[in-house]
Amino acid sequence: MNKRAVVLTSGGLDSCVALAIAAEEHDLALLHVNYGQRTEQRELKAFHALADHFCVEDRLVVSMEHLKTIGGSSLTNPSIPLPKTDLRRSGIPSSYVPFRNANMLSVAVSWAEVLKAQAIIVGAVEEDSSGYPDCRREFFDAFEHAIETGTDGNTHISIVTPIIRFSKAQIVQEGLGLNAPFALTWSCYKNEDVACGECDSCALRLRGFQIAGVEDPIPYATRPNYASA
Repeated sequence: MNKRAVVLTSGGLDSCVALAIAAEEHDLALLHVNYGQRTEQRELKAFHALADHFCVEDRLVVSMEHLKTIGGSSLTNPSIPLPKTDLRRSGIPSSYVPFRNANMLSVAVSWAEVLKAQAIIVGAVEEDSSGYPDCRREFFDAFEHAIETGTDGNTHISIVTPIIRFSKAQIVQEGLGLNAPFALTWSCYKNEDVACGECDSCALRLRGFQIAGVEDPIPYATRPNYASA
């Protein structure tokens, strides 16, 4: 019998591949969070499309509108410009949503306790990503300790980050090997109809596909060559 796992599923490339990996050996329950992001409805559509593809019935969609109210991120506050594409940039970009993953993981742990799940699976990536501090393995290790401290002695929930050391090209290659449905995913920070091709998320995604030598199946307004960046 497969172990039960809650998979944080945004609907993007990374969560799709993490989900495809998890589907190989887990009984899945999928968690999606709306937090007032610019492409909230498009991401929700991608989430349900992925859940349908993997035939997952257990789905939980949670509203965390307080993250939009708190603000501080260009993803949730239209008055803050989205960061321009700069794949060599260091530091934390304006698209960082303060402590977002901790909020999401708290809900995931609550649900995992009820489901008696043994794992929470997250498609977080350290390398070749946007530099968010709550996407580092050290953060997830610390949160695992909080889970052990804040639950009863019979509850043991691991936070699994199967692609955390991957580059975007490696994520694409891994997904191809698992027949991950890339066409169902959405990564653009800006648009909900045609991906802009210019925001940080589009640039990182396109570069991954370009280095992997594969055409990204979703529509773009523009497809710059990021492979040499």
